[in-house]
Amino acid sequence: MIPIYRTVAELRAAARVWRAAGEVIGVVPTMGALHDGHLSLARRARAECDRVITTIFVNPMQFNNPEDLKKYPRTEAADAALLATVPVDAIFAPQPDEVYPEGFGSVVSVSGVSEPLEGKMRPGHFDGVATVVTKLFGMTLADRGYFGQKDWQQLQVVQKLARDLNLAVQVIGCETVREADGLAMSSRNLRLTVEGRAKAPVLYAAISAAALEIRAGHTDRMAIREAAETMREAGFERVEYIELRDAETLMPSDDPARPRRMLAAAWLDGVRLIDNIPV
Repeated sequence: MIPIYRTVAELRAAARVWRAAGEVIGVVPTMGALHDGHLSLARRARAECDRVITTIFVNPMQFNNPEDLKKYPRTEAADAALLATVPVDAIFAPQPDEVYPEGFGSVVSVSGVSEPLEGKMRPGHFDGVATVVTKLFGMTLADRGYFGQKDWQQLQVVQKLARDLNLAVQVIGCETVREADGLAMSSRNLRLTVEGRAKAPVLYAAISAAALEIRAGHTDRMAIREAAETMREAGFERVEYIELRDAETLMPSDDPARPRRMLAAAWLDGVRLIDNIPV
């Protein structure tokens, strides 16, 4: 049975033993409601590290919408059963007051890469992400951290955070895991209706078609306009953005010689879906 630690002291006691033995520790930070995408991160960590910790913590600091925080699924027992199939060595599932005790007043903010796109749409979100990730790296004494590429901007924020603060953690980005119809796996998909779930793959299909057009020499503005129209016709309530950006800086890019990424966010069934692909 996988031990579930609730306090930093318990977790660190185990991690210190592993480090003293010269073992490499990998951490997979999650907010729970696990799916195959999360498990793929844990499996990669399992293959590359001596010890694997999965954290399950719905981080209130990264939610700018209190209703979204309240609705976020919490399925710890099911999550633990899934992680036992990997298996991981420990689960860290603290309460909010363990992570943010009374008097907590520090915020980690990563400028530049955190500001456009999700940063603009969700003010304060990446400060919450950067702060909790910094704390989780310290709490777990991890050598490596595993993050999915589905949250591409988040991955860039965490990588810059580790570089800027000279953290002794290697941040590893892992391929997006998709359903058979192309929809990127996400805990939010559980909130879609049956009809919405049938429409949701149009997001990936539309940006994939736009990327193909851009690679073929079409203007990005026209390709993106067509992708947005395709999504609206399919029943998406709102397309927040579809943008072609430099893959590392997230700034607008018209330089095909540099790696670029197409990122999108849209609403369907009152659920906000995001995705991204290389261009």
